[in-house]
Amino acid sequence: MRHPARLGIALTIALATVGCSTAAGDGSKADRKPAAQATAKAASVTSCGRQVPFAEPPERTVALDQTSTETLLELGLQDRMAGTANLKTKIPAKYQAAYGKVPVIAPKIATGEQLRAATPDFVVAGSTDLYTEDRAGTREELGTLKVPTFVSAVDCPQQNPAGATPFELLFSDYENLGKVFGAEDRAGKLAADQRAAVAKAGANASKVPEGAGRPTVVYLYSVFNGMPYVAGKTGLPSEMSRIVGAKNAFDDVDEDWPEVSWEEVAERDPDFIVIGDLSERGRPGDSAAEKRATMNRHPVISKLAAVRDDKILVVPGIELDPSVRSVHALGLLADGMKDLGYVR
Repeated sequence: MRHPARLGIALTIALATVGCSTAAGDGSKADRKPAAQATAKAASVTSCGRQVPFAEPPERTVALDQTSTETLLELGLQDRMAGTANLKTKIPAKYQAAYGKVPVIAPKIATGEQLRAATPDFVVAGSTDLYTEDRAGTREELGTLKVPTFVSAVDCPQQNPAGATPFELLFSDYENLGKVFGAEDRAGKLAADQRAAVAKAGANASKVPEGAGRPTVVYLYSVFNGMPYVAGKTGLPSEMSRIVGAKNAFDDVDEDWPEVSWEEVAERDPDFIVIGDLSERGRPGDSAAEKRATMNRHPVISKLAAVRDDKILVVPGIELDPSVRSVHALGLLADGMKDLGYVR
């Protein structure tokens, strides 16, 4: 078990050396290969209620999760990265070469010791729960050590503007990171391309009746110890449903991925089911095939029309959480609804 006080002291000592030594050389700028998009200028962004200023673009960024890693790689910033952690699934082929240039500081969730060893000058995470005393350290602690931190706006509901949608918050992440690294053009293009993809997915939504006429969907993310975990009100799938003209059947549950019972799923009697395929994660019940088999064996769920008539769509599970990949799952959902006859 780690001791937070001891960890804080060690982190203070080690992070004071940032810029003085690196794994690759003596830490001088001559040792660091800048990303093509980065330009040396001051910038300041707001992240999860905190002002994060930079005198110049970071050169030793650590991404604490796969979501943040893939966003930085999409922006072409691999040469500005000193570490990545918490790989949940395979890196897509288009990122593999760039990913190979980034040190893996932890295969799972990074600790303060592992972060310390990477000597970062910027830390990025997709969720606030990665910044805790027994993980990478709190944002407050890192702030006192002059190490700026960033959290995806999608995971900061209390600090976001009223009515801001998850996809727009995700796009604001791209734009803010582009500003930090002087990569505004690439970030702007990424945001524009993904806004267009969202608009395309929702092109037929207006043709689906509002309210009770909209088809309902259950998003089955995982099955753990026989129990289903589904999308609640605060997860990205609720917004995806709205965009394509459907309704998340568990919108009354104020959580991202609540555990429910199979009987509750049966009570909602969804028009169709979206399965998140997490085969690459490798836990029992993660694959789409296992989830289908579980539903087919269940004495009640197997009798639902959605299961009996195979009104089931499969999407990559990781894409149901906010990331640079999420517009792909949204497109699969929109196309799948057409195939199932809900959109014409």
